[in-house]
Amino acid sequence: MDIDRDLSRYIVYAEESISEALKKLNDNKARIVFSLTERGLLEGVLTDGDLRRWIMKRESVDPNAPVCRITNKQFTFAYHDDPPEKIGLLFSDRTVQVPLIDQFGRLVAVATSYAQPVRIGRFEISAETPAFLIAEIGINHNGSVDLAKRLVDHAVEAGADCAKFQMRNLRTLYRNEGADDVKEDLGAQYVLDLISRFSLTSEEMFSVFDHCQARGILPLCTPWDVESVQALDEYGMGAYKVASADLTNHELLRAIAKTRKPAIVSTGMSSEAEIAESVALLRRLNVRYVLLHCNSTYPAPFKDINLRYIDRLHEISGGPVGYSGHERGWHVAVAAIARGAKVIEKHFTLDRAMEGNDHKVSLLPDEFRAMVRAIRDVEEALGSAGERRVSPGEAMNREALAKSLVVAQDIAAGALITAEMVTIKSPGRGLQPNRMEQLVGRNAQRAMKAGDFFFESDLADRRVEARPYSFARPWGIPVRFHDYTELAAKSNMDFLEFHLSYKDLDEDLSLHFNERLDFDFTVHSPDLFRGDHILDFAAKDPDYRQRSITELQRVVDLTLSLSRYFKASRKPLVIVSLGGFTKERHLDPAEKAAMYDRVGHALSQVKADGVEIIAQTLPPFPWYIGGQLFCNLFVDPVDTAKFCADFNTRLCLDISHSRLATNFLKLSFKDFIDIVAPHIAHLHIVDATGVDGEGVQIGEGEIDFAALAEQLSRVAPRASFIPEIWQGHKNYGEGFWVACERLEKWFSTAAAESAVSRMPESGS
Repeated sequence: MDIDRDLSRYIVYAEESISEALKKLNDNKARIVFSLTERGLLEGVLTDGDLRRWIMKRESVDPNAPVCRITNKQFTFAYHDDPPEKIGLLFSDRTVQVPLIDQFGRLVAVATSYAQPVRIGRFEISAETPAFLIAEIGINHNGSVDLAKRLVDHAVEAGADCAKFQMRNLRTLYRNEGADDVKEDLGAQYVLDLISRFSLTSEEMFSVFDHCQARGILPLCTPWDVESVQALDEYGMGAYKVASADLTNHELLRAIAKTRKPAIVSTGMSSEAEIAESVALLRRLNVRYVLLHCNSTYPAPFKDINLRYIDRLHEISGGPVGYSGHERGWHVAVAAIARGAKVIEKHFTLDRAMEGNDHKVSLLPDEFRAMVRAIRDVEEALGSAGERRVSPGEAMNREALAKSLVVAQDIAAGALITAEMVTIKSPGRGLQPNRMEQLVGRNAQRAMKAGDFFFESDLADRRVEARPYSFARPWGIPVRFHDYTELAAKSNMDFLEFHLSYKDLDEDLSLHFNERLDFDFTVHSPDLFRGDHILDFAAKDPDYRQRSITELQRVVDLTLSLSRYFKASRKPLVIVSLGGFTKERHLDPAEKAAMYDRVGHALSQVKADGVEIIAQTLPPFPWYIGGQLFCNLFVDPVDTAKFCADFNTRLCLDISHSRLATNFLKLSFKDFIDIVAPHIAHLHIVDATGVDGEGVQIGEGEIDFAALAEQLSRVAPRASFIPEIWQGHKNYGEGFWVACERLEKWFSTAAAESAVSRMPESGS
């Protein structure tokens, strides 16, 4: 039982509207509100069920009516100084919150019948946390301590969170003190024979638990009798598993309650009435518990599993629930995750042919490992029930596949836009077709030519126009061969960064350049080449690696050819995503050293005299060809910096990529930059969200640009930069100019000088 004294999320006042109470019900996730008078007296209770029933009984509903008209005045309550045992008696499968009042009737706290999350060792079990995965070893060690420890080792490698065993005191557990008795029924004889031969002593079990601790996996145990509870408590067991057979054993439940440790309780073999009865007891005893849905048949027929009952079990429990499976395979366990299970228990063995009934329904290590991977994938896929948003990958595909509102005829600035001036064409680079009504009837803010796209800014009252910018470091913008002339004329950038497609490598440069330009330039190599070849110098396949070398050599050769068109060109940078991608999941970190060696060796085969190839920091989940891959290299700052030092390579620090990496790796973004700082040659500055939301406009993601600018002024003051906003080139570079306007606040000459003045003097 929890006592919550923070009442703000529960309270509505009697004269507030029903709609206000509904909002509070939706927001507090407790599904209950308490209505107070102006003096703070508790006048009524309203649950979401009460509200629904009230609405169903009426033909019309006035949402502005005072909530006191519909609150339940016959509510259950307790006094704040009542003993916990007395309060616990008030809980049921329908009453999980009880208001606590003082002697004057004022609400002072709320008692909750369950605690969330349930904490077991370093793990938390709640709606928000990953499922807790139990490898049920039980007595599958067949009486061998050595086999028990080997099973633990395999459970660790398979990704289990917990290795669970069973403990019995045969002398006190069985009426005949565990002796072989030919008068017993066949089933009991068989089980008793197995456990009498396969049980480990308490000391042997403790040595296995110690091995679990040494291997970093949580040990858990099912006590089958009160004496075993006492032995496990003396050992220091952090929680207990209650077998289905003991759900109705209230003596055992009381013994577990005395340890003040959580319990994971299987509900197989029991009726709903028996489950509810035991839940009521656990609540009265103030036990933190998780119920597991279970069918105790070995193996369980699929038709008898009834996964939908997890929903009902959640209602009875009032807290997190799980699934203990005895069916063949592991796909039902994965389905249970989708149904809301937060604990999964599956039997675990090294050989299903071994003696013992549990072996037959157990998973082998590779199967358990596959189940773990599938569960984590499904958990990630479940995501959120929040507002539907377009994902980064969808945005890329919408850009290529969807349609846009396109200018059908030349439009003069200031002209009224009519329906005849607008058509619908692919690709989806501009306004979506559903914005037609918002567009027609507005005055054009700019002159437009037939074939131009309409953009979001065409619906705004103000457009961001390019102007000269003041930055304390060399800066440029991303360009393509077809748009660099127009974009370069709009501002005072120091250089242009050509983002190449593989088709650009075949272009005749004389078609795009007819004079020498007063700029410097950099080149961003294509990631994707003809035939769906993604540049990857870490690939194991030597032919694939050689293709990557050949393609990058073409990029270098083109860069050298470009040099003659730029007066300010010195030794142009060639920015490359060097690879290390996988399609299914991230690799074991132990494999990275060999991959980096392959990258370094392959780079040494590129003839790069006259240019400098720099590696780009990469995101953990890069987007390619409308889908997502897994990146293993240039994501972690430590191994990235080591590669640079080992192979004398500098970096393009992509701010967005590296922020995503630190979110994924749970590292400090500031520390990331400090670690790679000695190797930074160039910057891609752009915002980011989550672990794969890259290319976000400045100020619309998670990055603290004031802190970033100050740090970069200190650790990489001469590194050049571009604002690499995704699709920033659209609408004549609008995204780049918005970014520059925002970045100027922190990266201007004045801001940099101010940051330098605040730095401590050397030696201080």
